[in-house]
Amino acid sequence: MDIREKLNVLGQAAHYDDLMGRGLFAPPGGDDRPVRDMSSCVAHVTTPDGRRKPVLKVLQTSACENNCHYCAFRAGRDFKRETLPPDELARAFDLMYRSGIVDGLFLSSGIIGTARTMDQMIATAELIRGRYAYRGYIHLKLLPGAETAHVERAVALADRVSVNLEAPTADALALLAPQKRLDKLTGPLLAAHGIIRGLRADDDGRRPGIGGVGLGMSTQFVVGPAGETDRELLAMAQMLYRQAGLARTYYSAFNPVPGTPLEEAPATDPRREFRLYQADFLLRQYGFAVEELPFDARGRLDEALDPKAAWARAHPELFPLEINRAAPHELMRVPGIGPKSARAIVAARRLSLIRGLNELRRLGARADQAAPFILLAGVRPPYQPPLPFPLPSGGALGMPL
Repeated sequence: MDIREKLNVLGQAAHYDDLMGRGLFAPPGGDDRPVRDMSSCVAHVTTPDGRRKPVLKVLQTSACENNCHYCAFRAGRDFKRETLPPDELARAFDLMYRSGIVDGLFLSSGIIGTARTMDQMIATAELIRGRYAYRGYIHLKLLPGAETAHVERAVALADRVSVNLEAPTADALALLAPQKRLDKLTGPLLAAHGIIRGLRADDDGRRPGIGGVGLGMSTQFVVGPAGETDRELLAMAQMLYRQAGLARTYYSAFNPVPGTPLEEAPATDPRREFRLYQADFLLRQYGFAVEELPFDARGRLDEALDPKAAWARAHPELFPLEINRAAPHELMRVPGIGPKSARAIVAARRLSLIRGLNELRRLGARADQAAPFILLAGVRPPYQPPLPFPLPSGGALGMPL
């Protein structure tokens, strides 16, 4: 099997392993020229500095000793396995980078011995950084139970490191991945946090990263088949944001894979994933706490309603809010107003009163969403009764305003 076929097999497997974006393309090329037909191993990802770029998203190996119940490349499943040695994978990346096909690497792996597999992944990154002198974006997955020395080296080589926690509680993890333990998954994250925290921050408060975007950590949960609640997922995410310096959490709506123990389990409604992303954004950017979020008696978010709008409707005592006097943190509690538009509103009202919805629109707010909850110079703006906000077409992971 030539290098292109191996990359495509390992790229397809990598898309079961993490959420990084699904915009794929197939550029032209040949063996020692641009690598041809690599649509399954190229993904578009938004880096920590907000840029969107194509990356080689691939596994070191699709062989695995673990028997995770949801996973497409679990041990024992009839699945095509491939492995790329570090020198082959590093060389393939260099060819794709110099050909303009990718500008970044996301490297994960199946597990054939944690230490052995981490050695292979780190060796790949070392070759890319050393032999090929690549200084751009690299994201390395830390495997369960990774040793401190592996974590230290990964942090030295990468701009982003991550661990798939998969579930927010030990009981839920046992249903998804019975060979894994939650402390073995959180351990590498906490170790990476300690290492990153000890590095000197730049003037913007970011930790230095080789690719110039600042070091960061992320994790991912599989949503649905283990019976976890939205409250449990978001509580774990909040703990990791506060105690482990996590930059992002990804939520992957479960889809059953044939040949796995969960092949008969129902797929998770993508609306649930979407609302989790919106609620997570409230935790990271809007100053909300999990305890404030509008869960039902089952610990679930309303899949039909934006969680920020649901929170606002549950607190009529706080509204309407006078736009011209409200503090920035109060403005960000208004549906339709986000951090950027809140800052623009504060700056604009220093010059003159804001009196109309069109002024709000020019400042970046979604004025029609905000209208039921605000006063403009003491006057209630005209509005229609609020309706549930629809899920954007294509399942886009939109964020609340």
